[in-house]
Amino acid sequence: MDFGNNGNNGSNGSNVPFKYDALQEGKSFKDIYALIRKNLLLFISIMLVIFVISGVYAYLKPDIYEATAVIKITKSKESVLTSPFMQGFQSIGEDRFIANELEILKSYRLREKAAMVLADSFRISERPGEFYSILESESSLFGSNPINPPKLMERDFLPDVIVNTYEAKQKRGLDIIEITASSRSAYEAALLTNIIAVSYHDLNLSLNRQFLSMDREFLGEVRDDKLDVLLTAEQQLEAYQKKEGIVQLTDQAKSLIDLLSDFESKKNATRIELTISEKSLSKYKEELVNQDPRIKDYLESFATEPYIKSLQEQIAKLESQKDLAMLNNKLVNSNSSILTDFDNKINDLKIKLNEKIDVYKAGIFASSPEEIKSLTQKVLEEGIKFQALTSSFKEWSSLVAKYETKFDEIPMQSMELARLEREKKATEKLYMLVEEKYQEAQIQEQSIPGNVIIIDKARMSMSPAKPNRKLILLVGLVMGFVVAFGVLFVLDYFDTKLRTPEQLQDNNLNYISYVPLVEGVNKNGTSEVVYNSEGQSTAGEAFRTLRTRIRFSTRLNKEMKVILITSANEQEGKTFVSSNLACSFALSNKKTLLIDCDLRRPRVHKFFDSKSTPGLTEFFIGEKSFKDVLRSTGRRNLSYITSGALPPNPAEIIGSKKMEEFLEKIRHHFDLVIIDSAPILAVSDSEILARLVDGTFLVTHSGATELDSIKHAVELLSFEGSTYQGVILNKFTPQKGNGYYYRYSYTYGDNYKIKGTSKS
Repeated sequence: MDFGNNGNNGSNGSNVPFKYDALQEGKSFKDIYALIRKNLLLFISIMLVIFVISGVYAYLKPDIYEATAVIKITKSKESVLTSPFMQGFQSIGEDRFIANELEILKSYRLREKAAMVLADSFRISERPGEFYSILESESSLFGSNPINPPKLMERDFLPDVIVNTYEAKQKRGLDIIEITASSRSAYEAALLTNIIAVSYHDLNLSLNRQFLSMDREFLGEVRDDKLDVLLTAEQQLEAYQKKEGIVQLTDQAKSLIDLLSDFESKKNATRIELTISEKSLSKYKEELVNQDPRIKDYLESFATEPYIKSLQEQIAKLESQKDLAMLNNKLVNSNSSILTDFDNKINDLKIKLNEKIDVYKAGIFASSPEEIKSLTQKVLEEGIKFQALTSSFKEWSSLVAKYETKFDEIPMQSMELARLEREKKATEKLYMLVEEKYQEAQIQEQSIPGNVIIIDKARMSMSPAKPNRKLILLVGLVMGFVVAFGVLFVLDYFDTKLRTPEQLQDNNLNYISYVPLVEGVNKNGTSEVVYNSEGQSTAGEAFRTLRTRIRFSTRLNKEMKVILITSANEQEGKTFVSSNLACSFALSNKKTLLIDCDLRRPRVHKFFDSKSTPGLTEFFIGEKSFKDVLRSTGRRNLSYITSGALPPNPAEIIGSKKMEEFLEKIRHHFDLVIIDSAPILAVSDSEILARLVDGTFLVTHSGATELDSIKHAVELLSFEGSTYQGVILNKFTPQKGNGYYYRYSYTYGDNYKIKGTSKS
């Protein structure tokens, strides 16, 4: 029968009887297909289990709602009151700028602010049952429970809980950030998203205005303090006038008091500005130290350079002289030549100062990293302002000291009144200057708009965003396929048992043929003889093919007349194969003798439903003649000899000279002698017999025999002048995945069915 080897059933005169053709191109895909078909039930079972698990997971996973708010980030704009000193300055790169904003969106400060708003919203909400993430337990989700009402978790825990409920990400290539919050409550998701967006907007505004807010708050405190001082001074003056009566001051005294009070108010106003500038400069320097301490030292050396300091002192002196000229001469106005002369001199000095400053700016910005240029610019500007105010304060202090000497020349009777009048006017003028500065600071603070714009507020979603149940099922199906194939691959990879003819070929083990697995033999009295001349049974066809391949197998161009059937281990079917093979040769008109040389666990007598004695043992010890031990099977051309009684020394009998003479004698009386012997790995009997026969065949059990055992058995049989011919694969179950082997999977006769089992 053709096994797909293009008719090459025998050898071509060599010692290699038959080899199964290896798969050519596409072998890996065919192997995969065969592996799946062979284990189709296991494959489908694993896929179904994983698919069902994914279905249960998709069903049990709670619905998650999402809400998204869209905000736009712009670069900070300058205040309308900001000096043009900052013009031309390059800002931080866009990517880093957006990255910084994303970090702020995840900062604890923002989360804490949002947590406070969210907690307040919960307390005043008419829908407390629609909160989830910020509650202590899940028992009150989506509904009020009068017995166990929703309870807000402690505020200290809220920031850490909130951070896991939302995310912020930039839209690629745009100055747009999307804030997305998720919750099992659609209402809470939308509320939380909007709270985060608004909190971020407010925090951004606060950060942009922080220095201006600091100045405004300081001026507010000073304004309130000076107002109290002014009220006290007015009360003291009024009380003195009532006590002493109306006392008139001279015109000279009044003029001196007016002049001195102006100087004092300007001096004190300059001191306030100096304090504000000092605080701002200290804050800027503190931030700059964290960035680059070397630039801070460079700026300090610049601010204290003698030339810069001299220009600032000259400017301050001219400005104080200009103010003094205006106070001393009421006729001087903005168009007078005196003021114009002062303005020209001051402008010339400022031009020289700005030129020097530009040189320093170019030196600093040429090597400064982009991210610290803005901070460096602020430190430079504030340092120059601080030095200018310091010079102005010194000039005003000098003028106040100069005119105080003149104030001391006022007559004693008018001294107290003049002092009280001076305090009242100086405090009044200072309060007005501070009030003016305070209003200016308020306007400047409010003129900073921030750089966050909320484009779209979050809205409640009508359908859950997660889980995507269709995707989960699809992934489960794909994973089921992958895992199922992986399991089959791992099992196949670590499976060391012989299962298919291809494995013999891959391991360079000569493959002869296979015998299919058959059901029903040796059950309920059914004979193990599965080969007969009737019909085209699967097993019968397999043994005919095996017979043909053995017939055309030659050793040294000599036909094999005595062959040995052995196995690596027990229970692999050697007796089943040897007995049915003997039947097959007998039916082909070959006078055949089957000898049971397994003197340890013989089974040939059971195969023919007879007794084991007398047999081979009795013949060798001389108790019985050859005719006495030779038995007929009732089939034409087929005789057999049983093992006889089990001897204590099987190996000595088999290896004796008499055994060699016996085999040589019967060779001339029969066309074919088949010897069934013990497993070769268990005892040495088969190894001895293999040297006395014409051909040796190794029977293996598909799905049971280890490949290592087969290799070891072949090594024992591969001696010099070896008679080893190849491997017979027994109990092989052809499946659809085995290609052309599948055609042997139909039923055998009336009593047997392929895929059964038989003992041997």
